[in-house]
Amino acid sequence: MATTLISGGTVVSAIGRREADVLIDGESIAAILAPGHAAAYGIEPDTTIDATGKYVVPGGVDAHVHMSLPFGGTVSADDFDTGSRAAAWGGVTTIVDFASQTVGLDVRETLAARHEEAAGECHVDYAFHQIIGDVNETSLEAMTHLVENEGVTSFKMFMAYPGVFYSDDGQILRAMQNASESGALMMMHAENGIAIDVLVAQSLAAGDTDPKFHSYTRPEELESEATHRAIKLSRVAGNVPLYIVHMSASEALEEVSRAQHMGLNVFAETCPQYLYLSIEDHLAQPGFEGAKWVCSTPLRSKHEHHHRDLWKGLRMNELAVVSTDHCPFCMKDQKELGLGDFSKIPNGMGGVEHRMELIYQGVVMGEMTLERWVETCCTTPARMFGLDKKGVLEPGADADVLVWDPNSKTRIGIDDKHHMAMDHSSYEGFEVDGKVDTVISRGRVVVQNDTYLGAKGHGKFVKRGLNRYIH
Repeated sequence: MATTLISGGTVVSAIGRREADVLIDGESIAAILAPGHAAAYGIEPDTTIDATGKYVVPGGVDAHVHMSLPFGGTVSADDFDTGSRAAAWGGVTTIVDFASQTVGLDVRETLAARHEEAAGECHVDYAFHQIIGDVNETSLEAMTHLVENEGVTSFKMFMAYPGVFYSDDGQILRAMQNASESGALMMMHAENGIAIDVLVAQSLAAGDTDPKFHSYTRPEELESEATHRAIKLSRVAGNVPLYIVHMSASEALEEVSRAQHMGLNVFAETCPQYLYLSIEDHLAQPGFEGAKWVCSTPLRSKHEHHHRDLWKGLRMNELAVVSTDHCPFCMKDQKELGLGDFSKIPNGMGGVEHRMELIYQGVVMGEMTLERWVETCCTTPARMFGLDKKGVLEPGADADVLVWDPNSKTRIGIDDKHHMAMDHSSYEGFEVDGKVDTVISRGRVVVQNDTYLGAKGHGKFVKRGLNRYIH
């Protein structure tokens, strides 16, 4: 097998940084060496990558993406080919997508269909969560089977979207009880969808149809209430590990923090859009322009304290992970389905390419440390979702590596850095202090010198173990 030496860089992990060289043998990390000591050990690598002045970190793990997701009368713009390629451009070497069971469908069949969609298409490694939208004896039995046999160890449910993915409290409790027995992790979209539908109908009846009303009809109280309810249900189910997805609101974060102080197995993620974007600057742009930023949970007001509290939550480990909820839709023929009715705008934004860049900017801004950047974007998502060979640079781990240049800049935009399939950029005009220099996926260089060197089909499905953080 070919060997590669990444020399001269600063290796950054979740617990520290040091000058070191990284030796890759085939698809795995072989050793972390003292700088310049490879020759002394008789190592003559086939390839050497000079990382002088740069950071060497694990490849990113984005544990929440939606490629080719049917939603709102259309399908998300990125498929497994284009979406995983964009991930690679952004230093992400593992994505976790979803198989979706809705009412009347068989869980195992939906997972098999998702495998067929992804097989041979991905540029980086991938895994699956399973969405449970129809709780019955067959689906509960399938949950256990997936954990024990398929390497699918996390299940997502929805307190929102009645008539599509919604589950009531009794269904959620039954699924949580099953997960408590198998050791699986429950993921929750925590918004009170029943109440939201009332507010949406009232807004439309009043003629309030612009995109900004998407947020006004999904107030933070209905996110925090659902978060509180999900936590209580998880406790009744035996302290089953619970992971709240795409957290946007301060009050919801307070619920998570309170549960953690009680010793409960409650975790949460946020996404870059909730750290940087707002109703006023984005969702409320004139005309229909704000539709670009319609996502759920929604963007919040910049005049409140959500941005500040979410950054604090990341520093304090109240928020464990930064994912993207990557679910891109083009304006043309997709977002435009909601012209004159915000409730028909497909919910989702594209971001898988930019998460490492945007969260690194938080380091520059003083919101977190370099180590915390690696922890929230690489190491913790891998441990949270049982990706045991991902998210770390240590002997035996997969050789997924990002070489990051802190001395360059990245300008994000449709005519700048943009490789996703959507026809606009959610972060148009953002400039980041730093740049993806080299990306290695299982020992293969896939991005280098602003050139794409990867290939469709390189990415492999990864069976996952259990969450590594439960009490």
